[in-house]
Amino acid sequence: MRTHWGCVCLLFLVTLAWGQAVKPAARPAPPKGAATSATPAAKIAAADTVAPGTPVITIAGLCDKPAASKAADCRTVVTRAEFEQLVDTVAPTIAPPARKQLATQYGMALVMVHKAHEMGLDQGPKFQELMKVARIGVLTKELSQSLQDEASHVSDQEIEAYYHNNDTAFQEIELQRIFVPHSKQVAEGKEKPADDAAKKQQQESEDAMKKLADALRARAAAGEDFDKLQDEAIAAAEMKGKPPTKLGKVRRTSLPPDQAAIFNLKPGETSQLISTPNGYLVYKVGEKDTLPLDKVQAEISSTLRSQRMQDALQKIQQSATPELNENYFAEGPATAPQAGPSVDEGAKPVAKAPESGPK
Repeated sequence: MRTHWGCVCLLFLVTLAWGQAVKPAARPAPPKGAATSATPAAKIAAADTVAPGTPVITIAGLCDKPAASKAADCRTVVTRAEFEQLVDTVAPTIAPPARKQLATQYGMALVMVHKAHEMGLDQGPKFQELMKVARIGVLTKELSQSLQDEASHVSDQEIEAYYHNNDTAFQEIELQRIFVPHSKQVAEGKEKPADDAAKKQQQESEDAMKKLADALRARAAAGEDFDKLQDEAIAAAEMKGKPPTKLGKVRRTSLPPDQAAIFNLKPGETSQLISTPNGYLVYKVGEKDTLPLDKVQAEISSTLRSQRMQDALQKIQQSATPELNENYFAEGPATAPQAGPSVDEGAKPVAKAPESGPK
């Protein structure tokens, strides 16, 4: 005898199934000569021999109203077809070895749901409200999945058009860089001067570093070695460690927006001094090229999918805008209502309403 409780515990299983969808960690290989069980491939092949209508989960003693004369028939049966439909619904990517655990959890969920039904927990306004919220969650998830599926249909022509219309995004340039901090580094344990003296010392340090950065930039533009110039900056600033000078090939998206103008330089040119919150930067441009389409095809496809998904969600959200009652959602305690309009002269004053809310 089958019951209809599987639909009720479906939401409960979604979370469990998602947890099982993660690929399990590989087990260590057994010692040579040790007995081994059937391989996963053999187990899958064995499962394929089970007919769709064959029970794969049987729960004895679980039924709506067992007949006294047929107590042995009181059971719930889930066939292979029913179980695989459940898997396809809640966990289509679940690893085959985890299906057995999911089946165990599903069976126990059916037992718990049956008990909840006997206790009347599926009746009343609270249950109806919970089901309403669950329905919203399921439909929201299904809508999101549907939009993702629709957005994923990106053609080769669209990818190629995006590539040619945004060719600057796929440029690469070989960069060298010099970093000069805004001021000298303060050694640990060194006694700090008084406030006025500290301000003067800080200003002098900043002026010296700015002057050094300008000088190093000019020497870099004249062709001096960047490693040598960086070593001078480290010594002058008393820095710990050496920042890399050779950055290799860099994409435009790898740099902050305020440094993207570097891509306008020609190979061999040196940038102007760039001030950042941490210090000064000087770049020198080397070889410049553009990544071929086949190297960025997957990246473009992902970008187009994300844009389509965002556009679809924005269109839906802008189709209707929720309006909130700001008086109800205002932060802080509610204010007492104001007194009514003033009465005519000579009339008895209206008694002030007692203040409401917590004191």
